[in-house]
Amino acid sequence: MPAPTTPARSRRARTLAVCAVPVVALLASAAFVPLPFSVAQPGSTVDVLGTHDGRQVIEVKGAEARRTTGQLRMTTIVVTGPRVDVDLGDVISGWSRTDRAVMPHDAVYPVGDSDAEVDAHNKAEMKKSQDAATDAALRYLHRSPDELKVDLSLADVGGPSAGLLFTLGIIDKVDGDGRGGDLTGGRTIAGTGTIDADGTVGEVGGVPLKTQAARRDGATVFLVPKAECSAAKANLPKGLRLVPVRKLQDAVTSLRALRSGDEDDVPAC
Repeated sequence: MPAPTTPARSRRARTLAVCAVPVVALLASAAFVPLPFSVAQPGSTVDVLGTHDGRQVIEVKGAEARRTTGQLRMTTIVVTGPRVDVDLGDVISGWSRTDRAVMPHDAVYPVGDSDAEVDAHNKAEMKKSQDAATDAALRYLHRSPDELKVDLSLADVGGPSAGLLFTLGIIDKVDGDGRGGDLTGGRTIAGTGTIDADGTVGEVGGVPLKTQAARRDGATVFLVPKAECSAAKANLPKGLRLVPVRKLQDAVTSLRALRSGDEDDVPAC
């Protein structure tokens, strides 16, 4: 038989019950309050040796472009837009899934919150990336921009992270592996990384999601900036080999070794 409820106990029970109401209401409302985060997922990949939206991604003028085999796939992520509200449920879901990433909104969109501002920024970054990729490739090939012209076309993709793959694509189109073969060796190679005119490969974001996109689209090798090896190994898909690079020459040397079957000469993360 339960003990009789004293007046003091009764008051405490009522107090706890009354306090619980605003707490539950607060938690319920918090689930729908916009939070300062963006949620990303694996995006598309594009073979820079091929076509996109009906146009050659890389067109070379002043030299006959080689017929290439294999693929060089640049990788992307898709992020919630700058004006999209992300609530607590989205954040919890993003944290619990390997194919999602939750990132601070300001880190993803440092230039403003309008779609027009973000689009203009990303297009400007892509143009700088393409110019740097062309410069890096011409330096590697010891070619003058007066004798060799390169036109890069990739609509609806922004940002600087395709620089390394653009550079490798230009080299493969013009010179291959330098020994009469293709840099790819017929493989589907993917990767990410910015590029400077001197061939330095820089860090990018969203690498774990990009490896998933790469494997989904058939890649077996993924070129990653050396400093992001740890990030790339997180949730790495089976069947995808990571090859770290610091400089353009690292990437070329590793691809040549893979093509020749010199597996021991290829670095790993």
